[in-house]
Amino acid sequence: MQETFVTDTISDHEIITRILLGEKNLYALIVRRYNQRLYRIAMSIINDDAEVEDVMQTAYINAWENLGKFAFKASFATWLTRILINESLLRLKKRGKSINMNDDKMDREIYQQHTKEVQTPVVKIINAELKLALEDAIRQLPEKYRTVFIMREIEEMNVAETQACLDISGVNVKVRLNRAKALLRESLSAFYKKEDILHFHLSRCDRVIEKVMSKVQSV
Repeated sequence: MQETFVTDTISDHEIITRILLGEKNLYALIVRRYNQRLYRIAMSIINDDAEVEDVMQTAYINAWENLGKFAFKASFATWLTRILINESLLRLKKRGKSINMNDDKMDREIYQQHTKEVQTPVVKIINAELKLALEDAIRQLPEKYRTVFIMREIEEMNVAETQACLDISGVNVKVRLNRAKALLRESLSAFYKKEDILHFHLSRCDRVIEKVMSKVQSV
């Protein structure tokens, strides 16, 4: 697949502007730029690796079809992430799992229930095993805490962006992050390397780009 060459320093704003002026090929750069983020966040909600690529592709296509409505009123990254989150929650709803992102009472109940079930932490483990253990521990977090942890700690999204994407208060973002960290501390006794966690490998990245762009080019 041929991609228009654009440096990584070009802003989302300029890319979107040029796409809207007819340079469809530049959307491949957007897909490549955000594949890792969308994969991690979709996994934090859906927790199903077999389904996550389809959710990502749907989010990208939805964003493409509504690109003219974006209007640069917020950051593109936040707008795209919100589309991904909505699609992920829709998939959960179709499975019969209703998620209320603003239910603080449920937050407390999940936290209290989960802390009773935390297993003894692993004390000594080699790096490869640690990566798998931590990845598993993150996936075992309740969805509300897992999503905030991925967004804040792995993707390094700030409180304001996380708040905007999840439609919760800044205080709630901080509370959920602290609870996620507490649960992980009880599960593990070592550090994590964010670049290795829920890594979206290059071959998968290329596959998503190819599938998304085939639909984009057909429009």
